[in-house]
Amino acid sequence: MPLAASEPSLPACLGLPPFRARHPWWGPDLQTLCDSLRPLPLPPDRSAPVICEIGAGDRLLAQLDRPGSPRPLGLVLVVPGLGGCADGAGPRRLALALQRAGFATLRLNLRGAGRGRDLAGGSYAARCDRDLLPALEKAQEIAGTLAGEIAIGAPPLPLVAVGISLGGTILLNACRARRDAGLTALVCLSSPLDLPSCITAFERPRNAIYQRWLVRRLRQQTLADCRALSEGERRRLLGSDRPRTIRSFDACITAPRWGYASVDHYYAAASPFPVLREWARVPGEPPRGPTTLLLHADDDPWVPAGPTLELAQLLCTRSEGGPSPPDLEVLVTRGGGHCGFHGAG
Repeated sequence: MPLAASEPSLPACLGLPPFRARHPWWGPDLQTLCDSLRPLPLPPDRSAPVICEIGAGDRLLAQLDRPGSPRPLGLVLVVPGLGGCADGAGPRRLALALQRAGFATLRLNLRGAGRGRDLAGGSYAARCDRDLLPALEKAQEIAGTLAGEIAIGAPPLPLVAVGISLGGTILLNACRARRDAGLTALVCLSSPLDLPSCITAFERPRNAIYQRWLVRRLRQQTLADCRALSEGERRRLLGSDRPRTIRSFDACITAPRWGYASVDHYYAAASPFPVLREWARVPGEPPRGPTTLLLHADDDPWVPAGPTLELAQLLCTRSEGGPSPPDLEVLVTRGGGHCGFHGAG
């Protein structure tokens, strides 16, 4: 996946050429929809299931993919976006690319999603630390086990996490809750940093079809969870006033299930942007977690790039003022859509 900074004022530390869209995937919407309009022929999934205990009898299912090399360079935890399923085209394609590069990958199914739907009742949220922190501990354990297979007494493999869209928000929040999460590095792809502005942008008329499709998937996923679905929730999801926007779905399901007083309280508490802004702005501020790379396209139709660009500007200003920037890199491409980046070359 060709990921590069195309703005000369932003870090180009990866040494990659500027992003250029590949024919015929021009514009933000075709970039976003490419995997749906032309699914890639992926090889059979040969991952091994890994069970992660998260308390109260609930478990998450992760899928471990080993690289072709007997000596993996590291372990990469892949957290999917909205939908929460590790079998999607995005997580699968990313895992295959990482395997070819010599990494083992651990693709996580979020609560109530994918093959692990029946292992934990309920649903996930943008801030679900009580699920993610045990998953990170399990990934650390696997990194140690893989290193032990190479040599007795070897230190654990480096552990990196990649969050796709909302998966990046979930990981950023987990690292806020526990700085010693064991991650060497964190990469967030097209991740919502400021949820209120993201929801406002998503509710624009241009995104009506996207929103209708996503909300229908979320309702179906929630209704299929007989273990946790209350009768009141079922009536609200099936009634004439059923949620038709992501905001109304979060007000009906996500916020109350995760103990938030309102949907606005949920969005404010689950937005990592204020912490990231202070991290980027304050000279001498210690790192707030692992070395972090935020990747975003300037034309993302779902998640506005404004907060990411603001962080980039703060980092540039801070660097020009003398103190070294913290362990935070921001790469913004000209074009790429939402989690698209289908580039030439």
